[in-house]
Amino acid sequence: MDARARKQLGFLVEIDKLKTILRQNLLVDGSKRENDAEHSWSLAVMSFLLAEYASEEIDVPRVMKMVLLHDLVEIDAGDTFAYDAVGYQDKESRELAAADRIFSMLPDDQAKEFRALWDEFEEMSTPSALYAAALDRMQPLINNYLTEGHTWKLHHVAPEQIFVRMDPIRRATPGLWPLVELIVKDSQEKGFLPTNA
Repeated sequence: MDARARKQLGFLVEIDKLKTILRQNLLVDGSKRENDAEHSWSLAVMSFLLAEYASEEIDVPRVMKMVLLHDLVEIDAGDTFAYDAVGYQDKESRELAAADRIFSMLPDDQAKEFRALWDEFEEMSTPSALYAAALDRMQPLINNYLTEGHTWKLHHVAPEQIFVRMDPIRRATPGLWPLVELIVKDSQEKGFLPTNA
């Protein structure tokens, strides 16, 4: 086996660890906590399923690559809960160090390509990256709603926090923003989220 194939196979073995990184939210059926690999797979399906809602032209295969790569850094950095202010204080430095290590396992050309895709996603600097980020927000929103606000209740999340976090959906897929508003309103009415004082 040549050096390139060894590096690629080593990378594949390393990223299998993504299946062990547990996220805060449950699967829709409530049976267990979702792992990062399951989350990334959901986003990959959403990337082509919901492409018609993108407000600007997007590159769907590029989006699929981004969403499949975006959480690989959590192998080293762990999953930082979206509403964890303390965890976000060093999230960027933890994830940059992880990106340096994990993507450097690849042959140089793929290391550069994958790292550029990861950076683009993090920066939300293109329509495709903003759309990918919107999907990354939409999926846990739906999971939380369908599990009766499990994670929101656990961490005392307020509706205002959700609207701030979901802003990429408003910007990238404005046609889906009414769904966000409906989910938050219905969640308040059902007691999944607190009502505004």
